[in-house]
Amino acid sequence: MDNLYYNRIEALRAVMAQRGWDAVILSGSDPHASEYPAPRWKQVEWLSGFTGEAGDLVVTADHAGLWTDTRYFIQALQQLRDTGIELHKMRVPEQVPIPEWLADHFARKDAVIVAVDGLCQQVASIQALQSAFAATGRSDDPDEGYYFRIIDIPDLLDGLWTDRPAIPRTPITTVPLSVAGESRRQRIDWLRQTLAGSLCDAALITSLDEIAWLLNVRGSDIDFNPMVISYLLVSEEEVRWFVRKDAFDDRDDDTTLDSFAELEEEGIRVLPYDEVQLSLSDLLDDGRINRLFVDPSTLNWSLYNLLSQSGRLWEGPSPVQLRKAVKNPVEIEGMRRAHRQDGVAMELYLYWLERMIDTDKVITERTAATKLGALRAACPDYLGDSFETISAYGPGAALPHYITPVKNAPELEAHGLYLCDSGGQFSCGTTDITRTIPLGPCTPLEREDYTLVLKGHIDLAMAVFPEGTAGCQIDALARNPLWSRKRNFGHGTGHGVGFYLGVHEGPQDIRQNFNPQPLLPGMITSDEPGIYREGHFGVRHENLLLCVEAGRNDFGRWLEFEPLTLCHFDTSILVRELLTEAEIDWLNDYHERVYRTLAPELPSEVARWLRGKTAAI
Repeated sequence: MDNLYYNRIEALRAVMAQRGWDAVILSGSDPHASEYPAPRWKQVEWLSGFTGEAGDLVVTADHAGLWTDTRYFIQALQQLRDTGIELHKMRVPEQVPIPEWLADHFARKDAVIVAVDGLCQQVASIQALQSAFAATGRSDDPDEGYYFRIIDIPDLLDGLWTDRPAIPRTPITTVPLSVAGESRRQRIDWLRQTLAGSLCDAALITSLDEIAWLLNVRGSDIDFNPMVISYLLVSEEEVRWFVRKDAFDDRDDDTTLDSFAELEEEGIRVLPYDEVQLSLSDLLDDGRINRLFVDPSTLNWSLYNLLSQSGRLWEGPSPVQLRKAVKNPVEIEGMRRAHRQDGVAMELYLYWLERMIDTDKVITERTAATKLGALRAACPDYLGDSFETISAYGPGAALPHYITPVKNAPELEAHGLYLCDSGGQFSCGTTDITRTIPLGPCTPLEREDYTLVLKGHIDLAMAVFPEGTAGCQIDALARNPLWSRKRNFGHGTGHGVGFYLGVHEGPQDIRQNFNPQPLLPGMITSDEPGIYREGHFGVRHENLLLCVEAGRNDFGRWLEFEPLTLCHFDTSILVRELLTEAEIDWLNDYHERVYRTLAPELPSEVARWLRGKTAAI
């Protein structure tokens, strides 16, 4: 078969046969469990051609499979065509995860050797694999007749991927107290106190957004994510930051060097990234660390194998994740500022788009995305996009994570629905917004779907719920209007959003999957129900919501949502009779707030246009 990715799979199989490996597992992540890895670690994409952010690849002598979730089913089927790679669907009732699939696939084979790139496999995923094989009665002792073995081959593809990118090297800046609302010293002291309560004298932080938050530093090692590839060790006595400092020794980069100096003046030792293994081993071996806290969901298996030999690891979920998710008052005000600027850019964009559709000029998905990017870039605090803009017309919008073509992008036409999902990184916050825009006449089904999705969005935004409620307990509010018509969407309804950090963060979310984490005041979560009709169109409406207190009474403490996003929803194709009076009141109130907040910042002709768009229905 003359297919680039088929040939790469065959080349890997030749290596497997030579080394006696029965299976290879490659993840779509990096040594820090990042959702969006730098190009160096896009191993699944290089081997398979699949470009989605969530996907793991398994190769055996007679099978190659990609495991991904509902967001990417249509995309995966398109991109895997002619590669010989089969799609394995996750987040569906009939799902069979990789560990169980492998254990069953090799059920009749006496000895099984599975090779993994341990740098890009988290401890939790390897433990799941071990449990699945052990459940079949296999031993991990080679002296037993029926055994399995997992071997760690860091940078497993190096021999095949000859032009593999290097580890990124980008400038590093620090976030001032006036923006962060908390100094790095305060955050490190908090972590030390938390560790003391767990009887640990040190913690290894491996998640990049947690490191950036703790140290109040930012970089651009990963596209759209202002993070620095590094490890952080916090102990009772010191803080060690393992980062590619040497990358800037021969550069005239005052910003980065000043940032390092600022950190070192506060007692933080800046050490080379590659020294993390040796440094930690020495600290454990000589007894300077008696109990090291690690999070197995973000720690890579290669590093875990080395550190676990000391017998001094304490495993658990990182406390930084939850602390980071609850924004302080300064961060909240910064997010409001970012969304005011973002709202101005969005309204200018939607005004421009409407005017352009009424002309004879050719507008494509790509030129539309470029225009939005230029308008957002004009915002005072803008630093970059928070993810690649999804600009999708018609059938493209039926792919939740559609990639807008750079060349030969589809043209926008004066009918049907156009979906735009975009966001910005600002020095004062992060934004994420989706609007579905009717470009002209729409079919009755398009109008009905559009209205039902907006109805679900509003129902979640109006929610009032008791303290202790988790996102999974209110997810149905956004789905019920669709469910009542026997319709649904496969992705989650809401994800956490960072403060000038990742556009996706935990531990909270709003989705059907069970997650016991309660929603707390200060958390920011998206509200983005949708519907996708393959080959035809898609609808999604998204705002970011701030969880706030709604008062106390005899029944306890109550919470609700404040919309942070400021941008109108097009009401021209709404099926009004599908909306309740409460939903209409919410929409009218929201639109009045959008107009009053943004109109003073807009040119007079755009403000007049927005007055019409936000008129009460």
